[in-house]
Amino acid sequence: MIHPLPNLSRRQLLTRAANGFGAMALSAFLGNQSSSAAPIPPQFAAKARNVIFLFMEGAVSQVDSFDYKPLLEVNHGKDPRKAIGKLEKTQFENIGTVMKSPWAFSQRGQSGLWMSDLFPNIASRADDLCILRSMTSGFPEHTSANYFLHSGLGLQGRPSMGAWVSYGLGSFNGNLPDFVVLNGGQIPSGGLDCFGSGFLPASHQGSLLNINGTPLANIAPGEKLPSQQDAKRRLAARLNQLSLEASGGEDALQSAIANAELAARMQAAIPELLDLSGESEATKRLYGMDADYVHTRTYARECIIGRRMVERGVRFIELTIPMVDGFQRWDAHGSLKSNHGNNARAVDQPIAALIADLKARGLLDTTLVVFAGEFGRTPFAQGSDGRDHNEYGFSIWMAGGGVKPGIAYGATDDWGYRAVENPLEIHDLHATMLHLLGMDHTKLTFRFGGRDIRLTDVHGRVIRDILV
Repeated sequence: MIHPLPNLSRRQLLTRAANGFGAMALSAFLGNQSSSAAPIPPQFAAKARNVIFLFMEGAVSQVDSFDYKPLLEVNHGKDPRKAIGKLEKTQFENIGTVMKSPWAFSQRGQSGLWMSDLFPNIASRADDLCILRSMTSGFPEHTSANYFLHSGLGLQGRPSMGAWVSYGLGSFNGNLPDFVVLNGGQIPSGGLDCFGSGFLPASHQGSLLNINGTPLANIAPGEKLPSQQDAKRRLAARLNQLSLEASGGEDALQSAIANAELAARMQAAIPELLDLSGESEATKRLYGMDADYVHTRTYARECIIGRRMVERGVRFIELTIPMVDGFQRWDAHGSLKSNHGNNARAVDQPIAALIADLKARGLLDTTLVVFAGEFGRTPFAQGSDGRDHNEYGFSIWMAGGGVKPGIAYGATDDWGYRAVENPLEIHDLHATMLHLLGMDHTKLTFRFGGRDIRLTDVHGRVIRDILV
């Protein structure tokens, strides 16, 4: 018997037609499939499959780490207005004298890269590093500069680069997020929006895991029996489907359901991921898990888990720095030697071990490691023993993932103050990272507010001279 179709309004017909698509999406989520879908196919073969972003919030001083400037020693204690010349306005306008680095520089490895004793362990990996010494930022203040570094815009609300990578490439692992932030103790200036998805679907936002204490709320099931949790999940699935049908397949609701289902799968995946009992004692010692300094142990745990995430297919992993005693971040407006010394003590050994471990496991070639802060610091003192913000020229480095090892690219002036040779913008960094992942930064777009928006906005060029 053929049942006649009910009399439906146009709105009812469109809503009911959409229900099938909502159910299809829901079934994909419940079938343990990733919610991510690449909007465009890769434009070319990718060199890198994963990114580990070592975020040095607060700004590492380039002239105390990766950019050797002998003139600072010769002119130490002199008036920078006379020695250097015209000075740009600084954040606090408390200009002291030219200040040499407290750390000695020397040439490292077969490559002969100049690096200081601030990072002795990272310096031992000099032949694996590609140092960019001509980076610039458009912002001299932490919050705006953090947004700029993460999203390509110095304002709140744009998708983070990790969210763009998740959106563009999809997932290797349906049980873990595509974009994970390992929090060692400090949420950066600008807050969680540094890791947000902005106008992209919410399923692409960064998932924050705490290294110390409980990694994630509700990571342990509250039900005593697995059967109880299964019953609740079946009920939730049914209620979610009804909600999708009522909404006509609302995107925000689909993302919320995707995130809830991923959270359920993470209850099984996260405890295994964070359990380091299977790591050898030699590996733990390599990273510094046995170090006397508690913050070294914290960052060592971050780096080991970052490597484990690469092995499990997480696309983009960001590591924040520990809350080093007495100092917030690398922001050395005073007490430069103590600030940078203690922060380096926390991260130096674990980072060097991460590079060595990835390389030994055959993962470095396909994992892009990026070490960066939001800007640099002045070659002259703030007050007597600090350094102010400097967005005009600073250093970052990359390793693995298709970049040339053991090279330096670009240069600042003789003072380490302004980028003068091959100056680079944050947009160039983003364009290059996407290129190494197989994406053309000009084609990875999302329609929002009446135009196609991309991570690099209308800027950015791939730094081809540093590519393998």
